Amino acid sequence: MRRLLPDPADTTPLDLVAGLDLAAGATDTRPYVISNFALTVDGRSTLGGTSATIGSEVDTQMLVALRTAADAILIGAGTMRAERYGNLMGDPAKRELRQRAGRSPVPMLAIVSGGLELPWDAPAFTESDGGGVVIFTSSDEQVPGTTAPVEVVRTPAGVELSAVLEHLRREHDVRSLLCEGGAGTHGGLIEGGLIDELFVTTGPVLGGGSGPGLVSGISERNRRLELAWLCEHDGDLFHRYRVLR
Repeated sequence: MRRLLPDPADTTPLDLVAGLDLAAGATDTRPYVISNFALTVDGRSTLGGTSATIGSEVDTQMLVALRTAADAILIGAGTMRAERYGNLMGDPAKRELRQRAGRSPVPMLAIVSGGLELPWDAPAFTESDGGGVVIFTSSDEQVPGTTAPVEVVRTPAGVELSAVLEHLRREHDVRSLLCEGGAGTHGGLIEGGLIDELFVTTGPVLGGGSGPGLVSGISERNRRLELAWLCEHDGDLFHRYRVLR
């Protein structure tokens, strides 16, 4: 991987992320929030229902590196159904890296699910990696038995993402949060002014079709971003944007 901006130089995803202190940006009411997406050149975030065919090996390394810097991972129910999350930090060296930085060995997984229509046989529920799972839902349906510890936060009037962030900050001391999708959850964070940085990989792929993009459900207005870095590897472009307030 080569950093193009600023200060061109060879680098790695882990080296890029090592200097980030995301937790320093947390407030008393919410964590510092970043997002990570891989997109085709025509703006699709999935092909055939999954993002796996868009990102490269180095894109995966970037995702894992960002996970090492986050206290928790936030996803929507659709992303959970499509990707069937499991162990968020399988590499013992990465766990140790997190611990040296004062974080738990494995990030918590937070899921927003209005109707609790989740793949309960996915590894995140059937295997315990030590990170734990918290589900935010407006449903009164019962959760089946799970091997992993699962906390359910019920809000019958609907799930508000600002309340999700407040709960994670207050109840779990989450200071840095990584959103990994989907487009609706990401759009809700942006619409609510709750995103601080976006990490976007553009793969040298044309997707076509009608798959989701980077966001959905946001109002039309100009939201300015600042390019913090631009890196390249084998045609993939890695952008880091700060949201300008």
